Amino acid sequence: MKNWVLNNKLLIAGVLLGAIGGYIYWQQIGCESGTCKITSTWHNSTAYGALMGGLLFSMFKKEKTTDK
Repeated sequence: MKNWVLNNKLLIAGVLLGAIGGYIYWQQIGCESGTCKITSTWHNSTAYGALMGGLLFSMFKKEKTTDK
């Protein structure tokens, strides 16, 4: 488990920062009418932010290659 966390620290950081960003977006901007599917509730906005943050940060992970 510890090895997995060390190998995916960028992904974990992206998910956490995205979740925080999604929550702050809901809190500051949000959607007051309730018609917006993503930003109408805090848990939808937080989950979407976590997903986007994880995807964004995982793009920067370097793959290990072995040359023979």
